[in-house]
Amino acid sequence: MAGPLRAARAGASREGDDFGVRLLAIDHVQLGMPADGEEAARYFYVDVLGLREVPKPPSLAERGGIWLAGPNVAVHVGVEPDFRPATQAHPAFVVDGLTALRERLGTAGLTVIEDDSSLQVERCYVHDPFGNRIELVDAGDAGFSSG
Repeated sequence: MAGPLRAARAGASREGDDFGVRLLAIDHVQLGMPADGEEAARYFYVDVLGLREVPKPPSLAERGGIWLAGPNVAVHVGVEPDFRPATQAHPAFVVDGLTALRERLGTAGLTVIEDDSSLQVERCYVHDPFGNRIELVDAGDAGFSSG
């Protein structure tokens, strides 16, 4: 980290208030996919996870991909010419009804990967059709983002 930023960081509060700036929320998460993956993305994100597709601005629509939204969640799935799935980096979605979603994922033929950590959080993982890792956290245990 550069000198002035390192010095400023040393005296800053954890929430950035000393700078007059505070990150408030995540507007959306961008995930990648290969070209022509829109139908697979719609099936997973709309039909299985229950998000709704929202129109992309015309100037961006020609790039391919889809935009999705739900209550307090927005995901953009964009075409990457040299696509490689995000297998470690991932979004973590808070889910109301995680048990039911696990069943829905299984019915859809998707593999649910149960959490094997010692954390006291009810969560699991699934991969989207392109191999991107998705974490699903029970709403009652959304301890990572509380506070």
